[in-house]
Amino acid sequence: MSKNANGEGSIYQRNDGRWVGATYVLRPDGSRKRRQVYGRTRAEVSTKLRHLIEQTAQGIPAFTGDWTVDTYAAHWLDSTRGTLRPSTHSNYAWMLRKYILPTLGRIKLTALTPTHVRHLHAVVAATGVSARTVQLAHAVLRSMLSDAVREEAVSRNVASLTRAPRREKVETKPWSQEEVETFRLAAESHRLAPLFTIAYGLGLRRGEILGLRWSDVDFSKRLIHVRHTMQRLGAGTGRVFGPPKTQRSRRTVPMPTMVVRALERQRRQQAEELRHVAGETNSYDLVFTTSIGTPLEPTNLRRDFDALIMKAGVRRIRFHDLRHTCASLLMAQGVSPRVVMDMLGHSTLSVTMDLYSHVMPSALLDASRAIDMALGTDESEAI
Repeated sequence: MSKNANGEGSIYQRNDGRWVGATYVLRPDGSRKRRQVYGRTRAEVSTKLRHLIEQTAQGIPAFTGDWTVDTYAAHWLDSTRGTLRPSTHSNYAWMLRKYILPTLGRIKLTALTPTHVRHLHAVVAATGVSARTVQLAHAVLRSMLSDAVREEAVSRNVASLTRAPRREKVETKPWSQEEVETFRLAAESHRLAPLFTIAYGLGLRRGEILGLRWSDVDFSKRLIHVRHTMQRLGAGTGRVFGPPKTQRSRRTVPMPTMVVRALERQRRQQAEELRHVAGETNSYDLVFTTSIGTPLEPTNLRRDFDALIMKAGVRRIRFHDLRHTCASLLMAQGVSPRVVMDMLGHSTLSVTMDLYSHVMPSALLDASRAIDMALGTDESEAI
């Protein structure tokens, strides 16, 4: 038997011709344990050992026999902390803690089966949550197991082998033009009226509005640059400021006159409020703040929005539906879906069309009339 290369581990050939290698790898508790790998050739075994040795050098536990769903989840959350967006990481951790680990935590990672995944679906659904929440639990488990496969902690992703529950598509029901006008009049005297104008006038997401900075607003060119978001990650976690989640979400949108006027009002109002506040205020240069210059809390924004809906007497919708309202009004006015897609920062045109197909029948009718006009056909000639 030839001498092993430095750092290669122990390699030898059995009597049946197969090659065996062994090295010490990390266990989830930080201790080490000897692990064997097998192959048809010495080179194959050497490659497998080198991978294990590299994992150990990087502090990645590689002894798969000790992993449970619970212990691997802790390792996975720790290893993805710097690669996932803070809000995504927080949501994954919450979903694991709330649903996945209480149901599957004690099961050996290598012992997971599609039956366990279907049991998770049933347990989550039995709590009375929406089908979307069941889907999210499935997606988090699938994502975690995908990394487990890459790290060779398991040989297959059982969540990928199991169908996530389907959910009925709920049609988006944004406000009509009349409802927007009724709400606008009711909110006119509220200090956050300019914020709501931005929401239904430009279709920005809540986090994009709360993270909007004065440096992102170009009054001379009447443009807003969507470069920042603000999110609250839960009790004790704090706020997180960062870039939008996708490249298409980082966009520049033109401001209609009503938005320009709303932001001019906001600038004057904020300057007046902060003039009476001692010490440093609005350190983030935010467009929308509390009266003392601190970032707005999403929960407080939702509370104010709901109160104004009641005052206006209009149909109750979510704050996010103001974004849908903006898109629906644009498309109803004949604006191209591609332009709406760019304005809202959707990743693909199919997302835009799927969300706002309910306003397309009138557009299709307009298209048929356009053909008649182009070809000079008179409606009275129809059979």
